[in-house]
Amino acid sequence: MHEMSTRARAVRWGVPAAAVLVVAGAIGAGPVIAAVQGDPQLPDLTAEQLLTEVTAKWSGPGDLPPMSGTIVETASLGIPGLPAAPVGTSPLALLSGSHELKVWYGSADRFRIAIPGAMSEQNVIYNNGQTWWWDSAANTATKIKLPTDAPAPGPLPTAVTPPDAARQALAMAETDTAISVGNDATVAGRAAYELVLAPKAAESLVRDVRLAIDGETLVPLRVQIFAKGAAEPAFEVGFDSITFAEPAAENFTFTPPPGAKVTEGDLPAFTRQQPQMPAGDVAVTGNGWTSVVTLPFDAAALKDSPILAAAKPVEGGRVITTKLVSALLTDDGRLLAGAVTPETLEKAAG
Repeated sequence: MHEMSTRARAVRWGVPAAAVLVVAGAIGAGPVIAAVQGDPQLPDLTAEQLLTEVTAKWSGPGDLPPMSGTIVETASLGIPGLPAAPVGTSPLALLSGSHELKVWYGSADRFRIAIPGAMSEQNVIYNNGQTWWWDSAANTATKIKLPTDAPAPGPLPTAVTPPDAARQALAMAETDTAISVGNDATVAGRAAYELVLAPKAAESLVRDVRLAIDGETLVPLRVQIFAKGAAEPAFEVGFDSITFAEPAAENFTFTPPPGAKVTEGDLPAFTRQQPQMPAGDVAVTGNGWTSVVTLPFDAAALKDSPILAAAKPVEGGRVITTKLVSALLTDDGRLLAGAVTPETLEKAAG
């Protein structure tokens, strides 16, 4: 059951069904997400009205307004054995430090993502069914092959935008959650409402999730996840800057430059740099904040990994604990993971 505050703020909010594509392999460190600046004033409404409007608009076919800006993802999960600032295009790079993406969004049929690097830039350009992946350092342009029934590329592993993160958080809020409204915030120079979702389950490692919603355009600007006992977010993704205007048409057009190697292929190779999971069924037990995912896993895939070396031996396997996620590698070849205590995983493993 949801807990409602008697006096809170609300806003009509349409969350897009087709979020902006965000690439998971951000390179290098970027600036931290803009902090709250002052205390902007937005119209007061009740938390019950806010929840009703968010729930109603979330399931609709809404879409983002045209815009461009910079998204910064910052993670401080406290993963054992993981360097403070990993480099490269592995998805592990997103588990520590800050990473920046530039976005241009015209519609669900026209968008561009740029991943700035120290000496190069990588881009995904999608324009009315045609998709390019451009790597300036390698001087390669890959024309992406998409299924005929796919209107746009789907999000890559570990990819997230503020709207997508907000959608996932609200889906979790359908379970046992205390819902309140925090102080109005300033994010990317814009006044925003703050919706706070706090799981009630003692087994959850999450203290609360805070969604900042633009007070004028109603676009989710930032999502922060706080671990229990922590003063700073363990993970956040949000706009560092944003402009709500139609991006220039040239942002969505791409012609391989002279001398570039042009190929056809699938989405970028870095999405395949994760350890390969053995084929098998994935099972989910519990629900919402206390969900536990179980899947087959070969520990040899993490051989010599500093993460595996930091795992704590327990009866029947090894446990890896971070601020927000626990993982149990069992001796019989299973991986159990969730935003729950290690004891919850051991119980789920039987």
